[in-house]
Amino acid sequence: MKKPLKHLAIILDGNGRWAKQLGKNRSFGHQKGMEKIEDIALGASQLGIKYLTVFAFSTENWNRPEEEVDFLMQVPDKIFSQNRLDFFQENNIKINWIGRKAKVPTQTKEALDQAISKTANNTGLVLSIAFDYGAWEEITNAVKKITNYIKINKVTNLDVTEELIRENLYTHNLPDVDLLIRTGGQTRISNFLLLQCCYAEIYFSKKMWPDFSQKDLKTAITYYNSVNRRFGGISNDQAE
Repeated sequence: MKKPLKHLAIILDGNGRWAKQLGKNRSFGHQKGMEKIEDIALGASQLGIKYLTVFAFSTENWNRPEEEVDFLMQVPDKIFSQNRLDFFQENNIKINWIGRKAKVPTQTKEALDQAISKTANNTGLVLSIAFDYGAWEEITNAVKKITNYIKINKVTNLDVTEELIRENLYTHNLPDVDLLIRTGGQTRISNFLLLQCCYAEIYFSKKMWPDFSQKDLKTAITYYNSVNRRFGGISNDQAE
């Protein structure tokens, strides 16, 4: 079954290794990786993709060295500074945030909230930044919310459906992922959008994220378009 590519998700891997190859520190790699988000978001938008979700900071990334974590906490403030925010406005890109909001520093939260507010009326690509995000944390949070609904008699256990669970995920306003790309040569999905990627095609690129280009994006999409997506069914050839 051919289904248009509506939602693209990317695990932005390889920033640190890319920087090390150049004799630079890991923060240099993250800086270049941050800039790459703009380039690929523009490319995705021009290709008619409606939703792009990028894995910027995971719930497990807090375990990295303090200096690196401190730099990563500055990424939203840097990527959504006024001159960079103009880029998203000019290209009609709407910003969204999925992940925990309680743990990140106030400055980080304010940068993301401001970007969301200022681009709220944009009607083009929806760029979701997965920041302090982990799929298991997301699922646990949804279960806690639904458990509380039952406790206060807002719903009963019989009301717990797939739809109710989806409504309480961070991605409640996004469709399921069609194509997941991971850069950096690793072949795992690292606790990213586990439920939303249930039928996603997965493309692993050996390119480090700062080197990933719009041409590489088109190559991944060509792969996606070549796949016969069956969604648990069988292909027309098998049915004959």
